[in-house]
Amino acid sequence: MKARRKSSSTPVARLARPAYEVRAKRFGPGDVQVEVWQKRSPATPHITVPIRIAGLRGRNLELLESRISRHLKQVGVRLDLMPVDGVRADIDEDGALRLALFFRALAPMRNRDAMRLVAEGIEAMSGEEAAYWLGMAIYRKNPRRVLAALRMLLTDPAR
Repeated sequence: MKARRKSSSTPVARLARPAYEVRAKRFGPGDVQVEVWQKRSPATPHITVPIRIAGLRGRNLELLESRISRHLKQVGVRLDLMPVDGVRADIDEDGALRLALFFRALAPMRNRDAMRLVAEGIEAMSGEEAAYWLGMAIYRKNPRRVLAALRMLLTDPAR
C-alpha cells in the first residue's frame, strides 16, 4: 500500500484565518472612539498580544458615522446603543481590513468633500484591493506617502 500524502487543504488549514476585533468606547456625549485590533489566531501565531491596526475618534468619525455604522451593524455593534464602558466584537477579515483602511486614510483629512470621495472609493474597492492598500500603509517604510497616494487617486477628478 502506498502512503497517502497529507494535503495542505485540511479542514484546519482552510479555517485558519487572521482574527480581528472591533473595539468601541464612549468618552462622553458625542465622543466615541472605534478601533480595529488584530488578535492571536492559528493563522497568526507570532502575535502574542492584540495589535492595534487603526482607529478613529472625534470629528472625522462623526462625519462618517453613517458609513462606519453600516459596516459595524454587520457584526452587531451599534454606536448609538453602545454602553459607556465600550464594546468589543469579532469582525471578519474583509470588514476589518476595510474599516482599518477607512480609519487610516481618513484620520488626517479635513476637507469634507475629499473625505466623502475617499470613503466612496474605499467602499467601491474589492477586498483584495483594500487589503493591498492597507498592507502598504502598515508595512512600508513611509506609510504616510502611501496613504497620500491613495487619497490623491481617490479624489482626483480626472479619473
